[in-house]
Amino acid sequence: MDNIQIGNAPCSWGTLEFGEMGGNRLTPTRMLDELAEAGYTGSELGDWGFMPTDPTVLTQEYAHRHLTITGAYVGVALEDPAKVGEGEAVVMQTARLLAAVADGLKTQVRPFIVLAGDNGADPVRTKNAGRVTPEMALSPTQWRTFADNANRIARQVCEETGLRTVFHAHCAGFVETPDEIAHLLAMTDPAWLGLVFDTGHYAFGAGSCATVLEALDRFADRIWYMHYKDCHPSVMAQAKRQQWDYFEAVRQGVFCELGQGCVDFPAVTAWLRQRHYTGFITVEQDVLPGMGAPKESAIRNRAYLQSIGL
Repeated sequence: MDNIQIGNAPCSWGTLEFGEMGGNRLTPTRMLDELAEAGYTGSELGDWGFMPTDPTVLTQEYAHRHLTITGAYVGVALEDPAKVGEGEAVVMQTARLLAAVADGLKTQVRPFIVLAGDNGADPVRTKNAGRVTPEMALSPTQWRTFADNANRIARQVCEETGLRTVFHAHCAGFVETPDEIAHLLAMTDPAWLGLVFDTGHYAFGAGSCATVLEALDRFADRIWYMHYKDCHPSVMAQAKRQQWDYFEAVRQGVFCELGQGCVDFPAVTAWLRQRHYTGFITVEQDVLPGMGAPKESAIRNRAYLQSIGL
């Protein structure tokens, strides 16, 4: 057996970072119960305040379900000097909580800070997710600010808590396309900042699943963590034809259940094993009101991964 474990995240139970999309949230107790019952062995934290923020209480919540805490997504307006401080404060309080819980659980796998831009905040990028053009990019000055802030925050997280930070390229943000990912990585220090490779966001941002394996090779040295998310090719094509914004594409199911889209997960998994990847793969299945029951979806996703040897 390999050393790959399978986790999930609160977004699969509707606790999306975009408040207007989340609907009625489950309690964290029920969410963690269902996650464990569906066969996952780790969970990300979700938005600050969804889970308990007392490290002793949160450690107990994970421990009695035999779960590992795997990371936490935090969006920060990295390009904006006036706003970055507020996001940085959330990153640091999150990192301290993750480190304390990981210490309490005494697990070998350490959680990641999953750093992202303030996705969904820029109207042009949000409107054009999946079909971004070069003129929609950050200016050179904004790029420098964005990269320097990402680098500095990642270094601070490591120096204060010992945790590593991975950047999440994300549709409706300023780092979405393959070349934008490459540009950010070239401008940041590999000693401090890695990449979480999200298969679904990469596919949507690239316009297809055709270059997923090529991207894994391209970014191999910076990939520290994996998110498994699928992307439905016909919904992606319809989003382009009808010029849906990001939120409408998600509502229409562009990120479908694993095995229902165009991501070649057996090939991605084979690539990870060839690279001796260890730790967690986190499943993300954005579930919105009207899209079905989260637990059943999580069970189907876990069964699919078992069918391909995970």
